[in-house]
Formats: sequence, C-alpha cells, structure tokens
Amino acid sequence: MAKHYNVLFLCTGNSARSIMAEAILNHRGTGVFTAYSAGSHPSGTPRPEALAQIAASGMPTEGLRCKSWDEFAGPGATVMDFVFTVCDDAANEVCPYWPGQPMTAHWGIADPASVKGTSEEIQRAFHDAFVVLERRIGLFLSLPLASLERLLIQQQIEEIGRA
Repeated sequence: MAKHYNVLFLCTGNSARSIMAEAILNHRGTGVFTAYSAGSHPSGTPRPEALAQIAASGMPTEGLRCKSWDEFAGPGATVMDFVFTVCDDAANEVCPYWPGQPMTAHWGIADPASVKGTSEEIQRAFHDAFVVLERRIGLFLSLPLASLERLLIQQQIEEIGRA
C-alpha cells in the first residue's frame, strides 16, 4: 500500500494560487495525498476568480477557505511531508517551524490577483496560473516517491518549481 502524504501550499494571502493548488492536488491525488493551503496574512476569503477556475475544471470548491499558516505550525498540527511556496513573498518570509521536518521547495507563480485590466484579462491570468499549477502538480504526482531517496526527491521538487 502506498504511503499517504500531506502537502501544504503557501502564499501570503492564501486566496488564489495556494487555494487552486490545494484543490488540484486533492482532486488528482485522491487516496495518496491530502493537500492544504495557508498564508502568512490570509485575506479572509478566496478570490471568486480562483473558485470559478476550480469549478470550471470540474473540481469541488466546498470547504476551500483562507487559513493562517499558524494552523499548521503548532503542537498537534497535521504533520506535513511537503511544503511548497507558490508566491515569492511567502518564499522570502520567515516561516514557522513545521512539525515533521517536511521537504520544501519554491514553485513561484505570477500573482493573478495583481492583474489589472478587463475581466477577460483577469480571467486569463487566473487560468494561466491554474495551468502552471496543474502542470507542476502533475509532475509531482509522477514522482515515484516511495522508491526515491530523500535527497533525490528534494532535487526533483526544486526542479519542478523551475518547470
């Protein structure tokens, strides 16, 4: 039986990129992965454009909410196997101690929430971010994690962030 892995996606506001990553991995990694998302300064509510992109891709949006990374850092918190930052701001912040010493990597993606323009341009930015996340998560899911050495896994997840 395959090992079960917990994965945390971080972004400062936890309203778009990390929320989309959580939804994608929970949808595609059912049974082997449980994904979570959080932010250092959660915005309060997920961006409607992110939720619309998730729903348009046939994935559930129920239960998605903005969370503080403090929920995942204290005693009794779920132990993570992997922690990925998906925004440059979160990657440059001092992160809390993560129980279990998970492997970490930066998968920086342009912030669709910062795009100014027409509704079509904003929708395109969210779509583009979603596509990049889907591609990277697909690469991550293709790794034979149970048979790779920890150092090789670390190298691979860092490489995915450059893909």
